[in-house]
Amino acid sequence: MTRAVRDIPAPVAVLGMEALRFNALDMLVRAGGVPIRVASKSLRSREALAALLAIPGYRGILAFTLPEALWLADQHDDIVLGYPSTDRPAIARLAGDEQAAARITLMVDDPAQLDLIDAVVRPAERATLRVAIDVDASWRSAGLGHVGVRRSPVHDVAEVVRLARMVAARPGFELVGLMMYEAQIAGQPDAEGPGDPVIRWMQRRSAAELADRRGAIVAALREVAALEFVNGGGTGSLERTAADEAVTELTAGSGLFAGHLFSRYRSFQPAPAAAFALDVVRKPTDDIVTVLGGGWIASGPPVASRQPAPVWPAGLRTLAREGAGEVQTPLQGSGARAMRAGDRVWFRHAKSGELSERVDRFHLIQGGERVGETPTYRGEGKAFL
Repeated sequence: MTRAVRDIPAPVAVLGMEALRFNALDMLVRAGGVPIRVASKSLRSREALAALLAIPGYRGILAFTLPEALWLADQHDDIVLGYPSTDRPAIARLAGDEQAAARITLMVDDPAQLDLIDAVVRPAERATLRVAIDVDASWRSAGLGHVGVRRSPVHDVAEVVRLARMVAARPGFELVGLMMYEAQIAGQPDAEGPGDPVIRWMQRRSAAELADRRGAIVAALREVAALEFVNGGGTGSLERTAADEAVTELTAGSGLFAGHLFSRYRSFQPAPAAAFALDVVRKPTDDIVTVLGGGWIASGPPVASRQPAPVWPAGLRTLAREGAGEVQTPLQGSGARAMRAGDRVWFRHAKSGELSERVDRFHLIQGGERVGETPTYRGEGKAFL
């Protein structure tokens, strides 16, 4: 890849087309015929989204903000918003655009979110808005307490049905879907160290509880509204979630570009599709080189695994006291000895879509050659979150 982009100044980001194709098809196999909705936050490139949605088996987008969903709705007709929105100007735009209102499904988990929408545009003055309910998929363990992420406040059947009846009874809204994202299963690597047996035990117990609860919730909701979709899963749980008969579609995205956090699962191994390179600008010692930039830290807990991983040349590591820095990143190891100013170090970002916020384009590499480029959201002048 270095040769393919040698004339392009760093930082330079690439997508390996063979790896991306492998990941896309591997995820379809893992999904076992259940359609996959693409999580846009894991790509943040309109052209990449369109290319994936052209592959049979991929259907629809899970967007992360309402302004993003409105932007994408010019080209796509099935967009579910993954998170509640309080963006009043965007809500007003959606309410005044019948085409967008037919293409975008809002996510709610609290009547206060419906109140906010009604305060922006009264039901009689807007198009009917499609709504899905986000249900807490975490495991409430007697011994471990809350296991999972903090999302929706509705958890059990009675709570979900109560909210569903409120939505169905309110003018200006149509309840069309349900989402339950099991982060403690889909987003928890299980091939990292000595604690893995405990993680796998937790995931088995959580999955069993969730299958029973989700099935009961879906059966109860179908008495309230004709659900168009029941969404679940993530890159790390495609096989397990696809086996749940209550689920009609999956969501995934991170396994496509394959940030390095997704190399730490036992059940699948994505090919590294996205990478970026930085230039060596100085050499403090014989076994240390310093690249310009590098502090592209991933979201989540502030631990070492959220740093970009130097992957080529081999034998480089960040320094414990400096890490990946805003303007420079020292790298130490045997790989540094033969390097000099102007050489390149290749990194993998910890996550997938967050890399797109740092560059304005990906250069497309196939067969070792640069065959084109695709803009990121940033490259199209968009910064949604």
